[in-house]
Amino acid sequence: MTEERSAVVVRDVRKSYGELKAVDGVSFTVAEGEFFGILGPNGAGKTTTLEIIEGLREPDSGDVTLLGERPWPRNVKLLPRIGVQLQASSFFDKLTAREQLQTFGSLYGVNSTRADEMLELVGLTDKANEQENKLSGGQRQRLSIACALMHDPDIVFLDEPTAALDPQARRNLWDVLRAIRERGKTIVYTTHYLDEAEILCDRVAIMDEGRILALDPPAVLVRGLDAPTHVTLQKGVLSVMDASALDGVEEAHEDEVSLTISTRRPAPVLSALADRGALDGLQVRTATLEDVFLNLTGREYRA
Repeated sequence: MTEERSAVVVRDVRKSYGELKAVDGVSFTVAEGEFFGILGPNGAGKTTTLEIIEGLREPDSGDVTLLGERPWPRNVKLLPRIGVQLQASSFFDKLTAREQLQTFGSLYGVNSTRADEMLELVGLTDKANEQENKLSGGQRQRLSIACALMHDPDIVFLDEPTAALDPQARRNLWDVLRAIRERGKTIVYTTHYLDEAEILCDRVAIMDEGRILALDPPAVLVRGLDAPTHVTLQKGVLSVMDASALDGVEEAHEDEVSLTISTRRPAPVLSALADRGALDGLQVRTATLEDVFLNLTGREYRA
């Protein structure tokens, strides 16, 4: 993509705190209307990178362009065009969900009637008159995103919006993020949930120790990984010796409850298992973004 059509351009950005290189030569672009994920474990440099792009933090070196403007020194011309949801959200005391949104909107001269539209978007219409401190963690996260969208920004920055949410709240928030994307907004977000990014993002940058290890669409990263398919059976359906003898099997091992077969040629393996009537309870797991991460870093993924 050309930089002229990019919402975000980051070139060789660096930021250190003493001996710690929080961001170590990061470069990437984000297209207009793209859902772009910055992934990695805690301490990878995701939040620092995001804060530099938003103009909240000055880089030691490098260059950032946001919607054609330099975000640092603090560029007030960009404020109406960007929405930011930080890791830790703060709300006004004793205000209801609707009043929170109306107050945020008033900072940008937005008509107060837009608050109800935002409540509907994030699924909080029935909580409009609830005070913020009475909302659940997932509801507070959705309200925080609604506040970031009140002034209809062109680009939205979300820093780990699903962190610490239960599985149901996470899935509900995915629907909100998809709805934002369908409105044509550019979304840049950080997360350490690789499964989530694989579903939502157009492209992802995998970071660790301040550097980008890989950058591509999730499917491209997974396809480029020469990883085996894992076929799991209930223990006792087939012995380890018989499984190892099947055509295409690279490895077979057993634990207390299951037998796992590793293969890069799943078709003949599944056919052989079908011939033996061994398909009951069978599960097939192909490579994922987590496998890509493990392959890149050579160590356990740190959530």
